[in-house]
Amino acid sequence: MVSVSNPETSSLVSAYRSLLPVRARRRIVRRVPAPLRNVVMHLLAVFDSARSAVVVRALGGRRNPARHSAEASLRVLKIDGKHVKVVVVRGATEWAARARNLHIVVAVLESAEIDYFAVRGTGKSVPCVAVSSRHRADVEEVLQIAFGRNPGYVRDVAGGQLRTGASAKTWRRLRSSSVLRLTWNVCDPTGKLVFGPDSGCDLEFWSETDGMLVAPRPNAVVTQLPVGTELRTAEQKRFSPVPGPYHTGYTRTVADFTARLPGDHAFPIDVVYTWVDDADPVWRAGKDAVRRSLAGGTAELHEQADNGARYTSRDELRYSLRSIHQYAPWVRNVFLVTAGQAPGWLNTDHPGLRVVDHREIFSDPGALPTFNSHAIESQLHHIAELSEHFLYLNDDVFFGRPVTQEHFFHTNGLTKFFTSKALIPSGQITPDDLPVDAAGKNSRGLIAQQFGTVISQKMKHTPHALSRTVLAEIEQTYERAHWVTQNSKFRSPHDIPVASSLHHYYAYHQARATLGNLRYVYVDIGDALAQRRLDRLVARRDFDTFCINDTVVPEDPQAQERMVRKFLNDYFPVPSPFELPGAEGTPTRRTAELGAAAT
Repeated sequence: MVSVSNPETSSLVSAYRSLLPVRARRRIVRRVPAPLRNVVMHLLAVFDSARSAVVVRALGGRRNPARHSAEASLRVLKIDGKHVKVVVVRGATEWAARARNLHIVVAVLESAEIDYFAVRGTGKSVPCVAVSSRHRADVEEVLQIAFGRNPGYVRDVAGGQLRTGASAKTWRRLRSSSVLRLTWNVCDPTGKLVFGPDSGCDLEFWSETDGMLVAPRPNAVVTQLPVGTELRTAEQKRFSPVPGPYHTGYTRTVADFTARLPGDHAFPIDVVYTWVDDADPVWRAGKDAVRRSLAGGTAELHEQADNGARYTSRDELRYSLRSIHQYAPWVRNVFLVTAGQAPGWLNTDHPGLRVVDHREIFSDPGALPTFNSHAIESQLHHIAELSEHFLYLNDDVFFGRPVTQEHFFHTNGLTKFFTSKALIPSGQITPDDLPVDAAGKNSRGLIAQQFGTVISQKMKHTPHALSRTVLAEIEQTYERAHWVTQNSKFRSPHDIPVASSLHHYYAYHQARATLGNLRYVYVDIGDALAQRRLDRLVARRDFDTFCINDTVVPEDPQAQERMVRKFLNDYFPVPSPFELPGAEGTPTRRTAELGAAAT
């Protein structure tokens, strides 16, 4: 769907970027004023939107039908450059779209009494079902009928044009393809989330040769089976993962595809957030009191140690939780570490969520209250019932598209970390060092002292894959530095970045962590180009994770708030089960003890 307010969604704008060489575009940027370029992009988007409206009407659809009309369950939207019919599903998610497609394929084959079996290990993120090639004519017939009742599309798995599954011509054209991608497209009611072929279900036609069924493409389990191999029943979610509480039915498969594989992540993975909302007057009063009590000390706080932007909440947590629900269904539990606060919209009764107060995890109660994120991060491994392997997120970090456990953990339990191009400044700590740079230098000193190497790179603002055992060892190994960090009320030159950096380098030097690879982007919302970068991000959705942050207080907080809020609503329009329906974001006090998590 083309959004005139966001020209980056226009196919004409995308074509311009792909067809014009980068150097030519750079010359245009230098010579053509930004306002004029913006006008041209807007006009292209308007033209594209008008052209799309004509196509939608020709297909008998409407882009924005009345909410309670008969048309409200079916829309015409653009996927891969083609206008297609899409079913509107309230609360749509990517994992649910995949599971739905698998369920439809299985139901169609079973109702027609056609033998099939689900396949694992194809290397694709979508589920896969196999049938013998001798049943192909029957399969095509029943699927054509199914697509006629429920509009959907087919294409060769290697690519090619989406074709309507209700057409006999489609099946004739694809007769030579041994692996097909079947898709019943889904979108959420806003039309901003659209799940097409990338969330479909593959259908493989296995050939029969000398009494053996032979797979048309490789998989990691078995590519040849004797004809008549005994089938067994397994849960569909083994072949299309969904969150633990959900059940999606059963499917037929063979024993080989039910066994645990070396590539399976058999251990649970939790998520931990640290969160604060400086709008809470009780929290602000506590912070001001601690700041006044430190005013007579000999050491002055760096301006970044108590920067207002560090504590500001724009409800990012709500949308970060939505990103987990949307794109990481394998997460077991979420722990929210706070200083007696909780957002008013948070569903604290959700079985997969637990709010943890600082008093529950700090080994030295005298360190509280604290307003130092380094101090709070140093205590995360003390959370009761936290899994051995977990992800630590700030609330301004989001999953941007479907991710797997493999992005963050090896199947043998080793963690992954993601280094940044940004470097830790050389030399000793100076009074002018930013708190983050001072912490990096302290970490560098500890690693050099123990392992004899000099670290230089900071870490990206991604989810941090952590091990409780490694964190506990760090607390013992660097006992003095750890204690000093825990007892620093605000960020100080003596901090160590336990969870966000030291863990990774410490584990790496002991062969317990490896360098990972994520498609990631950081957006500084205080930058002049922030709006354009956010528009591109929501239009393309091509990053695994991203962070939106501002380290300084903006000149126009209201304008920045509107920009960020619109982006987050556009990117994550579907509420998660962690939210109370209709609840607002006013923080709720949960305990009398004060403290804070600096975001």
